Amino acid sequence: MSKVAIGIIGGSGLYAMPGIAGLQERAVETPFGAPSDALMVGELDGRPVAFLARHGRGHRIAPSELNFRANIYAMKMLGVEYILSASAVGSLKEEHKPTDFVIPDQFIDRTYARTSTFFGDGVVAHVAFGDPVCKVVAAALEQACAKVGVVGKPGGTYVCMEGPQFSTRAESNLYRSWGADVIGMTNLQEAKLAREAEISYATLAMVTDYDCWREGHDDVTVDQVVAVLHQNAENAGKVVRAAVAALPDGPSPYAGTLRYAILTDRKAIPAAAKERLSLLIGKYL
Repeated sequence: MSKVAIGIIGGSGLYAMPGIAGLQERAVETPFGAPSDALMVGELDGRPVAFLARHGRGHRIAPSELNFRANIYAMKMLGVEYILSASAVGSLKEEHKPTDFVIPDQFIDRTYARTSTFFGDGVVAHVAFGDPVCKVVAAALEQACAKVGVVGKPGGTYVCMEGPQFSTRAESNLYRSWGADVIGMTNLQEAKLAREAEISYATLAMVTDYDCWREGHDDVTVDQVVAVLHQNAENAGKVVRAAVAALPDGPSPYAGTLRYAILTDRKAIPAAAKERLSLLIGKYL
């Protein structure tokens, strides 16, 4: 399997990546099961990329049902060093308007029914996660927003909630009191697993609407939200394409993250765990 250094994960509304040449569909099976869909591999302006529809084509998989481990591991199997993730979010601040893009640099975890690590079952590892987003990828997204003329705001906090229901008004106001910027249901697990996989990761958070805290929110119709979703997807395609061109060649800045993160005595790691995680930890054993 030829190496692809750049991965793209498309969220609600972005189920395909326009402009990929020589497109090939690759069905990948990982030690953690199958990813959300086949990976679409080709070249975007001369650079090899792999695109994955997070919820599957046709939007078949709910946030809590996503096999995050398989999605990130599949990218690792292709040799991905950088992941550009796009996802629809609600705004928690008046200043973040529908069709604006936010490039968060922090997360708050409000999920409770998900697996967020490759480790366990005989192997213990603790990676640093104080700065959960790769500055190199975030800078490429910011630069790309400016280039294509889309509002792209660097920094901010993304609240990752369980879903599939949206927030209560009390919850929404609580998150606002914390100073959070946007709310979504998918990106934190991806960021955690990408760090464990030594992959650089950043999010393009596409604002579709204001969360329920805002007076008059209930007056917004589904048709209006869907219209914004489509506009965001069109803009995201342009931004991601420009960001791919701006990413550096070479390994991720997080290559080597696991070198000192594995606490388990190498002799005590079960053979099954070594096999399951060979792509991640094999070089350290």
